[in-house]
Amino acid sequence: MPNTFGKLFSVTTWGESHGAAVGAVVEGCPPRLPLTAAEIQAELDRRRPGQSDIVTPRQEEDRVEILAGLFEGRTTGAPISMLVRNADQRPGAYDEMRDKFRPSHADYTYQAKFGIRDHRGGGRSSARETIGRVAAGAIAKKILGHPNPAGGAGIEIRAFLTHVHDIAAPAEALAAFPTLAEVEATAVRCPHLPTAAQMIERIKAVRSEGDSVGGVIECRVRGVPPGLGEPVFDRLEADLAKAMLSLPATKGFEIGSGFAGARMRGSEHNDLFETRDGRVRTMTNRSGGTQGGISNGEEIVFRVAFKPTATVLRSQRTVDIHGAATDLMGRGRHDPCVVPRAVPIVEAMTALVLVDHWMRHAAQNQVFRF
Repeated sequence: MPNTFGKLFSVTTWGESHGAAVGAVVEGCPPRLPLTAAEIQAELDRRRPGQSDIVTPRQEEDRVEILAGLFEGRTTGAPISMLVRNADQRPGAYDEMRDKFRPSHADYTYQAKFGIRDHRGGGRSSARETIGRVAAGAIAKKILGHPNPAGGAGIEIRAFLTHVHDIAAPAEALAAFPTLAEVEATAVRCPHLPTAAQMIERIKAVRSEGDSVGGVIECRVRGVPPGLGEPVFDRLEADLAKAMLSLPATKGFEIGSGFAGARMRGSEHNDLFETRDGRVRTMTNRSGGTQGGISNGEEIVFRVAFKPTATVLRSQRTVDIHGAATDLMGRGRHDPCVVPRAVPIVEAMTALVLVDHWMRHAAQNQVFRF
């Protein structure tokens, strides 16, 4: 179904931007997992609007309510239902959009597909839908953080900004796996502080002009054992790509060397094998942690490109629902750059993919012994 992601560990999200609430139902969570609302809330607070002066001023507490699936502080194996109520709604700001299509939004395509649409803040197409993903991802992160059967200490996921508009962090400055504190040190979530300062100034500048900018998020995952991912259609990188490109405003995905690898020769690009600390390892990681669609035990490294926020506070040409030419002035409260708040969403979707693939791997390869 189009509102459900995952096979064995799945999340179904529901709700609209200016409806009563948004939420998610998680199915397939293992029983007896210690879990609190506070752990989920910590992740939701990272994507919450109004958290700094470079994001939308919409004020939402995004307070999670767990309606089902927990008993005495542990998961029961039943579906986990979570709800976040919408509080700071201003649907009147979107009255003009009832009959006019906002450029580069989903207004026209939703109208063309369904013949009806919720024009208030984009309705279902709003990034507010991602609250359910982050809540579900918090549970997936908790599972991945536990020591795994292969003897690992757990899986750690870290996303951060590398680009805003034409400002890029130096690659050498981001060579090490950053700490959460380094990522969260600034509102823009770039661990390289000099670059972060430039990014913040650029975002403030375009906001003052009624405009917007996009950027790039890099995500790294360490502690992933070899073997996760399925050959052919459900390759690990294919599911990661689908997860990322299902997010609002995403326009590109690359893993490992990505498009730069197309400009290299095979002799340059190949990751040579060696034995290190008793394990098969690669000397380089241009593959980005997967080979043949299956994790190889190295860090998973990928990048996601986000377009500039489609709503800009200036008049633009468009058409109305009857096809007549008209103009539309952008209104409402919007991020001048969506990328900083997308960091926890990228991490959440990564966690959902990895838990689902780990369960699938265990079901096929670790349950039965012949």
